[in-house]
Amino acid sequence: MTTEEKVIYWVKISNDDLTIAETMLKNKYRLYTGFMCHQAIEKIFKAGYVKLKNETPPYTHHLVRLAELSGFYELFSEEQKVFLSNLNPLNIEARYPDYKERIAKSLTDERCNHIFEQTKDLLQWIKEKILLEK
Repeated sequence: MTTEEKVIYWVKISNDDLTIAETMLKNKYRLYTGFMCHQAIEKIFKAGYVKLKNETPPYTHHLVRLAELSGFYELFSEEQKVFLSNLNPLNIEARYPDYKERIAKSLTDERCNHIFEQTKDLLQWIKEKILLEK
């Protein structure tokens, strides 16, 4: 698989995760809306990492670390950095029930809509960076 094919792979699954997040949002599965937004951002960072280093991305879910490793973090506005910090705890895949419950209680419809919109905006911004840099 070429580097470009690997980048396309990560971008595609990022897009898929965003579509799933939108479905979760429409159906009021708030916890999974946040989780899928996290996943979409994680995958786009991995696309950026592959593009930058031509290596398999690290096996981590920590968004700030992935943003740093993929070369995006230093380009982010303060608002984008805060968004990442707020999105990072929504990786709930292996969390204990009490943690998931606390996170779920914090996710109102309004907050989920905001997270989804910020995710879409950040994904678009990153895709433009990835596609413009050859």
